[in-house]
Amino acid sequence: MKVSRLAVTGAVAATAVVVLSSPAFAHVSVQPEGTAAKGGYAVLDFKVPNERDNASTTKLEVTFPTAHPLASVMPEPMAGWNIKVTKAKLAKPVDAHGKQITEAVSKVTWTADGKGIAPGYFEKFPVSVGALPEDADDMVFKAVQTYSDKEVVRWIEEQKEGAEEPENPAPVLTLSAASEDGHHGSSAAEEASEKTASTENASAETAAPADSSDTTARVLGVVGIVVGVVGVAYGVLAGRRRTSA
Repeated sequence: MKVSRLAVTGAVAATAVVVLSSPAFAHVSVQPEGTAAKGGYAVLDFKVPNERDNASTTKLEVTFPTAHPLASVMPEPMAGWNIKVTKAKLAKPVDAHGKQITEAVSKVTWTADGKGIAPGYFEKFPVSVGALPEDADDMVFKAVQTYSDKEVVRWIEEQKEGAEEPENPAPVLTLSAASEDGHHGSSAAEEASEKTASTENASAETAAPADSSDTTARVLGVVGIVVGVVGVAYGVLAGRRRTSA
């Protein structure tokens, strides 16, 4: 009986470790450098973490929304990555700066010509875009991440109102209100455009270690819980031994 109780206690502790130490995995996300105002231009950073221990991220595909096509999409050159910009005909032409746009960028693909993003690191993929839509509060981009072992993760699930975050959420860009002075340009985007034209051979920033503070906190919490469970089980068994004696 003592052995059985100890085994059950161990199983409970192991279950606690599995359940509580499984953090929500980081996913591909998009954030502006500065602001992303409606009707303006912005530099968007697609942040890609490598969640695998034994494979590198070697390819990223980002699909741009067709409901709000962007007249200008310019990725920044990155050392170690080949970039392909794909355009598509629009079902309905749109007006931009007095000109009618009949096609727009539908996808940007980054393919590593080296090791890619190593395990435990992330990398940012900058893109200068505009003009952002004036009649939307956010934009949904769909991303596909490919690893060196041929595994493909599709970050394409859209958030449903009132529902929990999906397992593989699509990157979402939240748009801020248009500037009151009516100026639609973004200094960050303008600087990025100049940088794009003059730094085709510039080196990309060294990939930064992934943020692990949340994971560490969860692991420490789980260790504390497991130690407590084992301690209680040991105390119960010890008490039974003294009673039997």
